[in-house]
Amino acid sequence: MRESMEFDVVIVGAGPAGLSAACRLMQQAQEAEQELTVCVVEKGSEVGAHILSGAVIESRAMDELFPDWKDAPEESRAPLNTPVTSDELYLLKSDTAAKKLPNALIPKTMHNTGHGLNNYVVSLGNVCRWLAEQAEGLGVEIFPGFAAAEILFNEDGSVKGIATGDMGITAAGEQGPNYMEGMELHAKYTLFAEGCRGHLGKQLIEQFKLDNEADAQHYGIGIKELWDIDPAKHQPGLVVHGSGWPLEGDTTGGFFLYHLENNQAVVGLIVDLNYTNPWLSPFDEFQRLKHHPVLAQHLEGGTRVAYGARAITKGGFNALPKMTFPGGLLIGCNAGTLNFSKIKGTHTAMKSGMLAAEAVFEAIAAGNEGGAELSSFSDKFEASWAYDELFRSRNFGPAMHKFGPILGGAFNFIDQNIFGGKLPITLHDDKPDYAQL
Repeated sequence: MRESMEFDVVIVGAGPAGLSAACRLMQQAQEAEQELTVCVVEKGSEVGAHILSGAVIESRAMDELFPDWKDAPEESRAPLNTPVTSDELYLLKSDTAAKKLPNALIPKTMHNTGHGLNNYVVSLGNVCRWLAEQAEGLGVEIFPGFAAAEILFNEDGSVKGIATGDMGITAAGEQGPNYMEGMELHAKYTLFAEGCRGHLGKQLIEQFKLDNEADAQHYGIGIKELWDIDPAKHQPGLVVHGSGWPLEGDTTGGFFLYHLENNQAVVGLIVDLNYTNPWLSPFDEFQRLKHHPVLAQHLEGGTRVAYGARAITKGGFNALPKMTFPGGLLIGCNAGTLNFSKIKGTHTAMKSGMLAAEAVFEAIAAGNEGGAELSSFSDKFEASWAYDELFRSRNFGPAMHKFGPILGGAFNFIDQNIFGGKLPITLHDDKPDYAQL
């Protein structure tokens, strides 16, 4: 029989959502002078090992979670070191031609400078490592290298916690010399912050029918490279986005190139997974893309130092499942809180984790022994800026999928810049991506 450990809250995944939830839980416990036990399990060998993102993040959630992060000594300050300084958006017309779009014609949500925005180019892995340090300083226990393999249930069907996977299994499926049986982690509430298409999250969505009233979820594949670039070409804080070539026909997506600190840049291509061409290779399209003059001018003379890919949950507001169920919550990209219209999801993921922490702490402080469904989270979420932001962007993805980048972009300009995301119509994109291949 597996050994078990008891906690007040177990969090699956040490990404922005899970770590923000952990920090907010312990902040509340300290303010209330109440003892609280919080555990975070992370499948990566260390926190940040599975975070594949050079990203532009909006600091709004960080400002709320740690209001004094900018005032801390440099060695302990949150690693938001590179404010966005300039913003460019291109439509690539061919392998050599491109049109730079003027700011006045770009949907407001896609702007990264002006409008009182506080956006930073970051290594999200470093941000998560910093959040983990804050969480541990507050008393959270973090277990890297432990994958949550199984959901545990109470007799009444509510979630009881998770079991970690057995370790030391050989390629033949047998117990090796370093075999260690998985452990059961029991909690009053379990928060699932696994990221895109988390395998436990998929089971919860199916078991509790959480997506019954949601549109089909949509996904992209993001391929990213980190480059050391020529110092003469380095422009810290430059943000470049674009769409068009090499993605053609009904294949949608876009590229990004961000200048970080230390003469580094990240470059990548996101391909929506609703393409119809079965021979399309997103990786090969990305390799072609890097030779376009718009990107090549930044990369020539540089060296690629790291690369990878990850899936992205990008269905937005219309595809959000119900996030509550008896005994726990889905948060962050496990639910799909990314704002595709901003090409950003860190701030909304963090906010969902913070709201989850507040709902959970209120229940525990009131003497709730767990297993209940936290409807208070839904109320908090619907009253939050994260919900308002996602609602205002609900038409962005469906417009791009239905009408393409030019007509879809024109629709989104009208929706976002003129109506502030409150056009009295809602577009739906309810055909699953896989069904279009």
